[in-house]
Amino acid sequence: MTNATLRRLGALAETGPYIAEAPLAIVVAVDKTRFAVSDASRAIQSMLLTAWADGVGSNWVGFGGLEGVKPLLKIPGELDVLAILPFGYPVGVLGRGKKQRKLLGAVAHRERYGQSFE
Repeated sequence: MTNATLRRLGALAETGPYIAEAPLAIVVAVDKTRFAVSDASRAIQSMLLTAWADGVGSNWVGFGGLEGVKPLLKIPGELDVLAILPFGYPVGVLGRGKKQRKLLGAVAHRERYGQSFE
């Protein structure tokens, strides 16, 4: 993708204007079939995990609201644009510090909702 195309993608993606500064972005388009979103989501997760394992930053931008990407990239109307994945090396060191995670009992339940997992 050219820098001009990346800038236009960044402008089209409401939650990802930083795409304009990425050296690479992958646009994920799917068929309008029953399992397409599920299958593409697994592929996206694999791409993100592989990138991060090699020190390349990425994230999922979109999940709807990306109709304007179709004419830009000449994506056929019968496909949906699911996501844009920008890739690049992070400017700063990531992963430092402790995350503020909820306790397991607040997000996991045993057999019935409301029954603490812990």
